[in-house]
Amino acid sequence: MGTGRLGVPMERPGRASDTSASSAGEPAPEGPDGRRRELLRCRASSESEPPGGASASAECVRRSRPGSCSCAPSVSRQRVESLRKKRQLFPWFGLDIGGTLVKLVYFEPKDITAEEEEEEVESLKSIRKYLTSNVAYGSTGIRDVHLELKDLTLCGRKGNLHFIRFPTHDMPAFIQMGRDKNFSSLHTVFCATGGGAYKFEQDFLTIGDLQLCKLDELDCLVKGILYIDSVGFNGRSQCYYFENPADAEKCQKLPFDLKNPYPLLLVNIGSGVSILAVYSKDNYKRVTGTSLGGGTFFGLCCLLTGCTTFEEALEMASRGDSTKVDKLVRDIYGGDYERFGLPGWAVASSFGNMMSKEKREAVSKEDLARATLITITNNIGSIARMCALNENINQVVFVGNFLRINTIAMRLLAYALDYWSKGQLKALFSEHEGYFGAVGALLELLKIP
Repeated sequence: MGTGRLGVPMERPGRASDTSASSAGEPAPEGPDGRRRELLRCRASSESEPPGGASASAECVRRSRPGSCSCAPSVSRQRVESLRKKRQLFPWFGLDIGGTLVKLVYFEPKDITAEEEEEEVESLKSIRKYLTSNVAYGSTGIRDVHLELKDLTLCGRKGNLHFIRFPTHDMPAFIQMGRDKNFSSLHTVFCATGGGAYKFEQDFLTIGDLQLCKLDELDCLVKGILYIDSVGFNGRSQCYYFENPADAEKCQKLPFDLKNPYPLLLVNIGSGVSILAVYSKDNYKRVTGTSLGGGTFFGLCCLLTGCTTFEEALEMASRGDSTKVDKLVRDIYGGDYERFGLPGWAVASSFGNMMSKEKREAVSKEDLARATLITITNNIGSIARMCALNENINQVVFVGNFLRINTIAMRLLAYALDYWSKGQLKALFSEHEGYFGAVGALLELLKIP
């Protein structure tokens, strides 16, 4: 998205509300008092309408937010035009700027009327075509087509939700593209979360003339995962788990119905790790975290193996043998440590065999990649298990881009939690693992509770 590494320059999306994304919408032309009178008239008219019309008007009064409803047929055209002015104008984006990846969600409206299409500026048509007709943007931007949510209804509009990612180090090119395409004349506010919303705020403002509405990343994370789980995944379950995770031949990925989500332990594995205890949609806390996350795995793999991409690191790990690098319980005891129930295959010391010169010379880069992955995953699983026990929670949901195409880590987490808890803890995963923060930012843009 953009020139150079992010690809062909794309037209700047159309403008959104000029107010902060935390506002419900622009004041009506007649001012606050007049707006209240209009809402009262809308409410009063609903008392004499049939059930269908009453529902529409009531929704209009209740939310009075962009794109949230259509008023009853009896409402004048002037009133309808007034409502249209208050809607959050397209395009609808949510942005999560992480330490390693930028995640972008884009809502593509599929119910555009002939009148809307006639009034739509060319840049809006261009951005929609550019984003939806490509699966890659330059050498680093990717649209995860398999994650697309179809026929989704947001704020009364029906469309598809697209999921796009690119490396955070390409954010300057993204901002410069916005400047080159004069995006600020069309869209002045972005709802953004993640540490990058703070890090790049001044760049957005001074270079791109764009204002960021900064949102707390944990708030967006919780909001996003609960919303996506509620709408499902194109008729399928969003949540899943692994049956027989330790057996490659018998292992199965099975759907899980998270109909009773609370309480749950939410483990977000990005560059680092944050662990939240969620008791309801409005009651949650950050329990702890660790600096040893996905960024650690990738960074160490780059140092140890010379790989240059996350995908390459995982591919190397899939062909490696970590037992040549790690010192196991059986390497120390000659077998199991029965008194404390430690099996011989358990890792006693990560990278412990690398103290030996002979063993260092015998290992491959693939072995080192595999050991790095096992080390990071075991550490995350151990901390998650202790947090679950302390909070008395037996549902543990792992999310974050560390888990993208990372079946080795997911199966290991599933097995470890089940084994060490004696079946009391279940490791759960989600199809849209790394995009929940961006989804939460989009929901805040549209003021969806």
